[in-house]
Amino acid sequence: MDLDGGAGNNKRVFNRLGTDTSKNQKVCFHWRAGKCTRFPCSFLHTEPSHPSGSAAASSTANGSGAPKRFADDSGFSGSAQRRGPNFKNNHNNSWGRMGANNKVVRKTEKVCNYWVQGNCTFGDKCRFLHSWSLGEGFSMLNHLDGHQKLLSGIVLPAGMDKLFTGSKDETLRAWDANSGQCTGVINLGGEVGCMISEGLWLFVGIPNAVKAWNTQTNQEFSLSGPAGQVYAMIVGNSLLFAGTQGQSPSIIGFLQEGILAWKFNAVTNSFEPAASLKGHTLPVVSLMVGANRLYSGSMDHSIKVWSLETLQCLQTLTDHTNVVMSLLCWDQFLLSCSLDQTIKVWVATENGNLEVTYTHNEEHGLLNLRGMHDLESKPVLLCACNDNYVRLYDLPSFSKRGKIFAKQEIRAIEVGPSGLFFTGDGTGFKVWKWAEPVATT
Repeated sequence: MDLDGGAGNNKRVFNRLGTDTSKNQKVCFHWRAGKCTRFPCSFLHTEPSHPSGSAAASSTANGSGAPKRFADDSGFSGSAQRRGPNFKNNHNNSWGRMGANNKVVRKTEKVCNYWVQGNCTFGDKCRFLHSWSLGEGFSMLNHLDGHQKLLSGIVLPAGMDKLFTGSKDETLRAWDANSGQCTGVINLGGEVGCMISEGLWLFVGIPNAVKAWNTQTNQEFSLSGPAGQVYAMIVGNSLLFAGTQGQSPSIIGFLQEGILAWKFNAVTNSFEPAASLKGHTLPVVSLMVGANRLYSGSMDHSIKVWSLETLQCLQTLTDHTNVVMSLLCWDQFLLSCSLDQTIKVWVATENGNLEVTYTHNEEHGLLNLRGMHDLESKPVLLCACNDNYVRLYDLPSFSKRGKIFAKQEIRAIEVGPSGLFFTGDGTGFKVWKWAEPVATT
């Protein structure tokens, strides 16, 4: 996989649409509807620019200048020291405020179907995008195909030169990170619901089981216990947690085995069942660890907060009105996204309970949240929506950084080292990289 190359792709991040000052400054109504056939047209085929907003918010919560951290910045969290929601008096000063440096993307936001097929005759004059992205500061390096169905997981284990992908086609593929070649295929016998890596371990969730591989010794384990598909996994306090489809609700209304936990026993060299967390009434599809807490999102529209020490439920959050698809810890905040078309930002109050401090609205349901820093150490939120787009936002302002387009839903996003990130759509995945900051004199 050429993670450094693709000079042609680096030069063409998006098709720049300029404004002809000789034209009427009114935007063409037919162009907005995608039906203008006049060429040249006397009206604008681009949105007019608007003045930027208020002064930019502070980049740190404590004024120290250090970049705020996502929960997975520190890697494996055996001691459960990941960041998470903590009380802070000025917690809602910055969320959603787009500052003076906000770069609002105002370009044609549809990929040219003829360009995708390789036969667009308009070239640079085409009003549709000849690129899979829209925005500045990042570019696509490579696009690799191989699976037969939708990707549901991408994992780049730390310190390895291999990348792993899992799919609904019931296979796990290994890719050489240098050449981009597929080096192996494992038939799992079930659709991949999720994948994670922790330390030397690779975990893959399939119906009724979790497959575990030690990437150093090549040992393979099959963890039994889940009922139905395994939708989410995470490690916290030396436990592996799995959110599952679960059995039908019992007579008291709770799912059986909604969240399962295992602990690795070094003496017996095996994973042993440690706990079963009950409380959700429908399948658990998202998990996150932070601030010595386990957070679980469910199809029952709720988020539950569990103590990592006692594994008892401490709070149930019910502000979402649809499936809670993904969870993310950033600095002292918990972020959650849902098919109800919202991202909610939660913060702990003085009594320790979480409450919503900001709600960001989208026009489509949200599928996945991932956080990373660009090469200027600015925190960026990647949001996959069910319109086949990934939106990129600065945090905490939610000012727009750009969009990534795909032919199908993007269910898998992985963050790599040195500004790399990966998006899985359809049968393949794309490799992206943040640009190096421009040196100032």
